Amino acid sequence: MESPLVVGVDGSDGSLTAVDWAVDEAVRHALPLRIVHASLWERYEGVVPDWSTDRPSGQVLAENIVATAAERARRRAPDLPLTTDVLAEDATTALLREGGEDTILVVGSRGRGEFADLLLGSVGLVVAARAHCPVVVVRGDRHALEARHGRVLLGVGEHDVDSPAVRFAFREAAVRDAELDVVHTWRRPAHEAVDHPLLSGDGGAAFAERSSEMLDKALEAAASDHPQVRLRRSTVEGAAHRALTARSAAADLLVVGARRRTGLVGLELGRVAHRALHHASCPVAVVPQPRPESPEEDR
Repeated sequence: MESPLVVGVDGSDGSLTAVDWAVDEAVRHALPLRIVHASLWERYEGVVPDWSTDRPSGQVLAENIVATAAERARRRAPDLPLTTDVLAEDATTALLREGGEDTILVVGSRGRGEFADLLLGSVGLVVAARAHCPVVVVRGDRHALEARHGRVLLGVGEHDVDSPAVRFAFREAAVRDAELDVVHTWRRPAHEAVDHPLLSGDGGAAFAERSSEMLDKALEAAASDHPQVRLRRSTVEGAAHRALTARSAAADLLVVGARRRTGLVGLELGRVAHRALHHASCPVAVVPQPRPESPEEDR
């Protein structure tokens, strides 16, 4: 049996929106859905039992959260294979363990905690930074959440030749019958010798041409495997994180790659993925990338 699509819930409005998106995504890919809620209620001090059931109130709450999410999913797609679970651990650890290499993890953009007013909840940020599978953080307006734009947006970097992110984006465009809008950005060197071959004549045109050639190479294999996908290629001068955030307003899903790094969570993601998770106008899929031999800093 194929690995299920996994969605984490905490009872917040954001997690219920994530359930809706996950149901639609599971139906598109013909995958079973697994709804999980992680709770440490049994470790809390001073747990008050629910006297009507003789069970701790924390346990009752956890079970109600999962039951509500499951009922919502069944109403949206009655024939979708569905399982649920309440996991006795913290949310980040539970979701990272649930995320096998063949899984897609889905989380909401905000949670129930005291920092729920932040642009992205801490659980979503850490899971996106550390998971070994694609993580989708569900955010955006109704048009994006309901896939009304008919467009998947993909950011392609220097090391994305036939990368997992490229493959993921093509699959998403194919199952959605959507246009795939692929963007690669370039910059003129801040300090470059005047006799640099790309700076002779119209330097901007030379850099744009090189960027276009790199983009064609990155897409060649996946495009051959998905000839039905309508492609829109763009090379843009400037910062990738700004270009992708701006274009996300007309997309149903933004796909970015993330190379795993040591250090702070934000640096593990890189600037492009980090900004997208906080500011994109549509759901964001962060796809783990293999580290190149000499990785460069994200722009």
